[in-house]
Amino acid sequence: MNSVNCYDDANRASAYATLEFANTYYLAFRDLPNLLSAHVTGLRALDFGRGTGRSTRVLRKLGFKVTGIDISEDMLRIARTTDPSGDYRLVPGDNLNQFAAGSFDLVLCAFPFDNIPGGTKARIFRDLRRLLAPPGTIINLVSSPEIYTHEWASFTTKDFPENAVARSGDVVRIVVTDHRDRRPVEDVLWTDESYRAVYREAGLEAVQVFEPLAKGDESYSWVSETKIAPWVIYVLRRAT
Repeated sequence: MNSVNCYDDANRASAYATLEFANTYYLAFRDLPNLLSAHVTGLRALDFGRGTGRSTRVLRKLGFKVTGIDISEDMLRIARTTDPSGDYRLVPGDNLNQFAAGSFDLVLCAFPFDNIPGGTKARIFRDLRRLLAPPGTIINLVSSPEIYTHEWASFTTKDFPENAVARSGDVVRIVVTDHRDRRPVEDVLWTDESYRAVYREAGLEAVQVFEPLAKGDESYSWVSETKIAPWVIYVLRRAT
């Protein structure tokens, strides 16, 4: 969600808006209701890096009062059209000063940190920490490093063998096959060790880390999903 994010593009925004909670993406959201039930008290939610509003609408259906934010006006325009009663706001430069400290019980980050450079991650997490009301929770859903070196129901990486030697902080490429825009997405590889270092710097700690795998009995044509987790879900609280 930095100023040169590849998702800040009208054509990509239009394609992204067609994504469903299917295939590999199903695993990203399958366990979200249970995680929220176990770790979140209160209904005030901030959906950070919301894009076209997919996860904001999920949170609303679960009973949360949600504000969805993004740096891309193209994405937010689609979100507002799809969900006219939703609260969607532009945050240029990821500036969160429009929100008072302690405003939210939950901050959901579904994929935006895949695209944010390492030097910016800690600053944003500090800002998000400020917005948490005790005992607030941040859910950070990210791509696992392994997603960039395997084939999936929703993604392909076979044209980018250089991903295999990428280190934390390097740009990696992946193609989403669930929509019509087959231009590669450029993400920033970030390891578990690197994420934990950023959390410490921001005054946060992981109270649960979840790596969802497919069970094999779902109605999807899995490729690697039953053996390798494509996603990592961090449940974060203020460090004690």
